[in-house]
Amino acid sequence: MLEHIRIVLVNTSHPGNIGAVARAMKTMGLTKLMLVSPDEFPHPYATSRAAGADDILQQATVVASLAEAVADCQLVIGTSARQRKVPWPLVNPRECVQQLLTEAQQGEVALIFGREEHGLTNDELALCQLHVHIPANETYSSLNLGAAVQVMTYEIRMQALQASQSPSIEPLSGHDAPLATSAELEHLYQHLEQTLQEINFLKSASAHSMMTKLRRIYQRARLEQQEVQILRGILSQTQNKTKNK
Repeated sequence: MLEHIRIVLVNTSHPGNIGAVARAMKTMGLTKLMLVSPDEFPHPYATSRAAGADDILQQATVVASLAEAVADCQLVIGTSARQRKVPWPLVNPRECVQQLLTEAQQGEVALIFGREEHGLTNDELALCQLHVHIPANETYSSLNLGAAVQVMTYEIRMQALQASQSPSIEPLSGHDAPLATSAELEHLYQHLEQTLQEINFLKSASAHSMMTKLRRIYQRARLEQQEVQILRGILSQTQNKTKNK
């Protein structure tokens, strides 16, 4: 189950933080680290801060974009320290990990951490089905990257140990067919936006806001692969009818 969970770091600026994350992961039994365009990696500071978790660093995968990092994942959860203009399903670490472990039985899942200073952008969070918020002290809520990863990976380990002592985790999603991957959902959203433009539903001034709200609807639905195919078939037929008028 844990082998299907990946920790993804986006645009990490200090290599020492990557090492701290590797150490946090290894102490809690996680091994899959993905780095999206880190400023400096590999680097001696990363190795030093890893404190013996060199194997996590050596196995880490570096990719150019977050979309690439989560393309094959059926569940993507982004960490967020603040409320956004468009409300999104927000869970605490315990709720987050319950869902993460349940779906890790069926496929790849990802937990995303953003930049040290600014976190994840709205567009990056739009790739996620859920957002998780660590309820730190309101008067001093600043968690460094290593500490944030340690909190989440500790919760993952505790719930995984508990699950190993019980018969099984009951699926929470209610799906018995394969869920759509992040890449399949992104293709759907691109197809949807193109079709809505062709039928003049989207207006340029509000197109981005409208697509964000539509994403939220579909993310809540947790679409299966076959459902995505059906929706894209409807979109293709709509496009054909529009062109033939």
